[in-house]
Amino acid sequence: MLEHLKEDIRMIKERDPAAKNYVEILLCYPGLHAIWLHRIAHFFYLLKWYTTARLISHFNRGITGIEIHPGATIGRRVFIDHGMGVVIGETSEIGDDCLIYKGVVLGGTTLVKKKRHPTLGNRVVVGSNSTILGAITIGDGARIGSNSVVIKPVPPGATVVGVPGRIVESLSSETKAELDFEHGNLPDPLSDLMKMLLQLHSRLEDRIKRLENQDEKNP
Repeated sequence: MLEHLKEDIRMIKERDPAAKNYVEILLCYPGLHAIWLHRIAHFFYLLKWYTTARLISHFNRGITGIEIHPGATIGRRVFIDHGMGVVIGETSEIGDDCLIYKGVVLGGTTLVKKKRHPTLGNRVVVGSNSTILGAITIGDGARIGSNSVVIKPVPPGATVVGVPGRIVESLSSETKAELDFEHGNLPDPLSDLMKMLLQLHSRLEDRIKRLENQDEKNP
């Protein structure tokens, strides 16, 4: 257990350039506190001490702004960066080395008491204010762009953006293990479509002008 705690702190130091030292991380990172408190809550949940587990998760939410149901399963070295407004549902499963930004929701889509929340593979990155709904699987190394709404499974290594989420690229095997990505450089399929239409419009205008010039020369 102690080794896992050290591992969490080292992981944040490696991934967050704003982290100046280990003491700062230990005292000032709500994402770290949320994961640690969740592990305690999850322990009691597995013992079926449900009320105790929920009280701990409720306290967790109050001091960190991160709501994690005690039934959720979270792997090792998961980093919730900033974290305010993150909601992780009861049957959610999160793999190792995932990176989750603020405002992310892993939500359910049914009232039936069964697996109803997402499963995130290893090394998944979920951008700010994204929502992933339902018992769907997000493959290893996938990346979810900020403000996306994902309601369908995502294959390993894919990048998803938009509402509803669309796959805009797939990573090569060499880059699947990379956690970081530039949100500002993510492809925008709607923007690409508009650019294509504008280019087509410009070509049609040029063609019409050439035809008009030909008609004037040959009345």
